[in-house]
Amino acid sequence: MYTIPMSYIIAGLGNPGAEYDNTRHNTGRIVLEVVRNEFGDEYKFDKKLNAQVSAGKIGKEKAVFIAPDTFMNLSGRAIAPLVKSVKAAQRLVVIYDDFNLPLGRIRISFNRSSGGHNGIESIIKAVQTEAFLRIRIGTAPENAKGNAKTPHGDEKIEKFILGKFKEDELKTLKKVAKTVAEAVEMIIREGKDKAMSKFN
Repeated sequence: MYTIPMSYIIAGLGNPGAEYDNTRHNTGRIVLEVVRNEFGDEYKFDKKLNAQVSAGKIGKEKAVFIAPDTFMNLSGRAIAPLVKSVKAAQRLVVIYDDFNLPLGRIRISFNRSSGGHNGIESIIKAVQTEAFLRIRIGTAPENAKGNAKTPHGDEKIEKFILGKFKEDELKTLKKVAKTVAEAVEMIIREGKDKAMSKFN
């Protein structure tokens, strides 16, 4: 298992299994793949964490990239063994989907509630703090006012987030992933406040 002391932990959330490939709920994993390609080595399956794990460096800082192979609502199980203190949590960056943001947009935040996202809720419970960084990736179509066209009702929301991206949406997401890689690099090299100022 990767136990590099005080590494940055960059996590991308999603669901395991081919049936979830390219679904909106797997946005975190899709984007993490681009970030990992830039800064890390090949994924290896870590049995103890039940996750795909990669080691790398961003600037002079060591980083661990982790894609849990748990389902979304159990994401915290894979991350908790790497984040054993509140101080360590401040070096955790979690990338995940947000259907309240239009596709093409990202938002960086720190020390907030889960906003109803099951993956984030699981991580908060597992690491026992909300004081970690999140990068939310928009997945919704945009309306005429530039806001997200969000689904309403549990059934429609579930159908939407488990639906697959169209070809042109995936192209947009790959561009967004490059921006996220820049944001992660700025967080680590220059701090979260600068990154929030530039990318939010």
